[in-house]
Amino acid sequence: MKRFVFLTYGFETPTPKIMAAWGRWFESIKDNIVEMGRLAKGREISRSGTVDLPLGPDSITGFIIVEAEGIDAAQRMAEGNPYITSIRVYEAISK
Repeated sequence: MKRFVFLTYGFETPTPKIMAAWGRWFESIKDNIVEMGRLAKGREISRSGTVDLPLGPDSITGFIIVEAEGIDAAQRMAEGNPYITSIRVYEAISK
């Protein structure tokens, strides 16, 4: 099995309906989840300086590491996600 990182984008104040949808989605992929977490305040550091990153539609707000046979299988898992803005899937390459 390969590992993939799901990056969830977007933020809005959770409602019971949103939380229920996320709960159902997590239940549907629970056997594939390796690790997961939410992201809050952040900063972007670049040659131009440092900028605080607020939570909003363009924010990365969470990550989930899953195991799947390939990127197509990972995509099928991600498609059921009740995303706020979008979800991005990347294959994780270890050393």
